Amino acid sequence: MTMNIEISSFDDLLRAARGQPDPQRLLFVFAGAVLPDDSTPEQRAAFESGEGGALAPLMSADKLPHELSTFGALVEESRGFGPEWAVVFVASLPGRADRPPTSKDADQPLQRMVESIKMGAFGSYIPFDRQGQPVRFN
Repeated sequence: MTMNIEISSFDDLLRAARGQPDPQRLLFVFAGAVLPDDSTPEQRAAFESGEGGALAPLMSADKLPHELSTFGALVEESRGFGPEWAVVFVASLPGRADRPPTSKDADQPLQRMVESIKMGAFGSYIPFDRQGQPVRFN
């Protein structure tokens, strides 16, 4: 997706996706915070107080932009499909010839997203917290 606008919320992303010349399919990977097995006692203590840890993919989904009304609707729908998540990573898959990609078209890109996130390589995705605000990682 070619975007020349600042994405300051999930709603901005939805507007941008809906405004693209080629129809889009949005790809979502929901991730939760986990504590790696080799963590130190200090890392465990920080994690228990709500800090640190690693992000692990929990579930994925794809949607056409018009299938989502708001971020709240996405959060509500996600509650029925899996465990509690902390961050959702979003990417866009463009269509061709005025046709949006199908869910089948999204399978392989979603799998690549999951694998990238497992390796900590998520710089090309837009992460959002549970309130629909972009997340910046240090």
